[in-house]
Amino acid sequence: MLTNAKPVCFVLAADLPKARSFYTETLGLTETGEDPFAVSYDLAGTTLRLTKVEGHAGSTHTVLGWQVADIGAAITDLSAKGVAFAIYEGFGQDALGVWTDPGSGTKIAWFHDPEGNNLSLTQFG
Repeated sequence: MLTNAKPVCFVLAADLPKARSFYTETLGLTETGEDPFAVSYDLAGTTLRLTKVEGHAGSTHTVLGWQVADIGAAITDLSAKGVAFAIYEGFGQDALGVWTDPGSGTKIAWFHDPEGNNLSLTQFG
């Protein structure tokens, strides 16, 4: 039934204005609307709703990620805007924070929004 239904993604934020600034200005996402509960963005045809939730605490697992063609270039661009990439002990990431899957060559890097939500970049091998 839902195989052909278009998905909607949700990222939660206690401080919606601060999160909105990050998603709009830092990440450069295009806003498509707002209502009393959320700001909406277009993610390559999929809707993201950045939704206000009182008392929200960021998630330690990845809640949203982007597939990129050149992870090094994406990291450089985001780092220039103040985004810090996470280094996790024992993952074997490189100096930029990139973990490479030894089997497929897929590269992943993680970073956090102002709410502590874990976000990622992926360059498939």
